[in-house]
Amino acid sequence: MKNVDDLIDSAAELAEHGLSKGEIADELNVSRETASWLVERGGNGADIETAASTSTSDIHVDWSALGRDSTRLRYAASAMADLLAKQGDEVDLTVGVEKAGAPLATAVANELDTDLGTYAPAKHQWDEGDIDEQGGGFSRNFAAIRDRDCYVVDDIITSGTTMRESIDAIRDQGGEPVACVVLVDKRGYDEIDGVPVYSLVDVVRVDREE
Repeated sequence: MKNVDDLIDSAAELAEHGLSKGEIADELNVSRETASWLVERGGNGADIETAASTSTSDIHVDWSALGRDSTRLRYAASAMADLLAKQGDEVDLTVGVEKAGAPLATAVANELDTDLGTYAPAKHQWDEGDIDEQGGGFSRNFAAIRDRDCYVVDDIITSGTTMRESIDAIRDQGGEPVACVVLVDKRGYDEIDGVPVYSLVDVVRVDREE
């Protein structure tokens, strides 16, 4: 995926398949606002250059070169696990944020020899309005929180909303997030709600004034 036209086409295709705007944001690794903008552009044929001039900028991250190959994914997860290892050996649960964070968390959990849990964030149900009206949840097919210390794994931090929601959800279950790790952090967080955040890549936006 090389340009905005490709993203608009992909967003339109995903919308036609019934995905919510929140799910489209997750699939394309962009913010919910950007996902809405892409869907709207695909739906009404608006002029891209004109629309872009009035939109808030975002950064699209395509990590499919890692995701489509199990060996590359394992190597990336090994590096993510190494970032977490400094937190000690008392943690026995790794929680992956669905969807893309789950396979990464599976590989990280294998590296660190922990149990595996998954959390589906509220944004997967979001299309319009206040996301607080939606709710996320933990899958019963994986390990329960049960007042345990845990690591949190996702692929991208775009605004920090999903990671913050995941941390709150774990704490609501009596658990304690010890550290978070992602492939790419678009915001460069050092911590979120008191939980350290580690990333393989930090993105720093440089806005130049001519």
